[in-house]
Amino acid sequence: MTIKVLLVDDHTLFRSGIKLLLSRQPEFDVVGEAADGAEGVKRCHELAPDVVLLDLNMPGLSGLEALQLILEDRPQTAVLMLTVSEDAEDLADALRSGARGYLLKNIDADYLVGAIVRAHAGEAVVAEAMTAKLVAQFRNAAAPAEPRDEDRLTPREREILGFLARGDSNKGIARELDLAESTVKIHVQNILKKLGLSSRVQAAVYAVEHGLGRSD
Repeated sequence: MTIKVLLVDDHTLFRSGIKLLLSRQPEFDVVGEAADGAEGVKRCHELAPDVVLLDLNMPGLSGLEALQLILEDRPQTAVLMLTVSEDAEDLADALRSGARGYLLKNIDADYLVGAIVRAHAGEAVVAEAMTAKLVAQFRNAAAPAEPRDEDRLTPREREILGFLARGDSNKGIARELDLAESTVKIHVQNILKKLGLSSRVQAAVYAVEHGLGRSD
């Protein structure tokens, strides 16, 4: 099965380069392009891609605003921010808004290809250069986030939440805990419901923010 990809970036040459790269990979089908956020939202609705590569800073509708509108319309879409911004607040805002991942435009081609595949499989993907900034962003926050309902989580759900914070897939968690993948999926759904979250990426951010991530 091919992964349908939509490219949203206001730089034509950059889009062309990414499209050429992905067109050489048999697992991808670049179904469309958009030069700004508003067009990206429209094209996503029309083309129903599996993965959207979305620039953050664009004229008109910003990447963050486009992200929110895309997920309102198609919450199952994996949206990867692909940007030059190394700002920790941009990273945190994107993940809080439901982005499946956050990548920098200076990553190498193999990493991008792997990141798209992982995002499509449900994993959270954050550029290595941004991981430390993500943790620091929450640790150094002036005021801690209001606690939600983490006390309602079972010990097993807390354990799985730790794996989500690490970016593990359901399959990887199942292997680590010697559980059926379907069982892990049910636990993840329960975690999201109890915490009032809509994606596993938001759950990962929540875990880091509240010190629930794994130490290994």
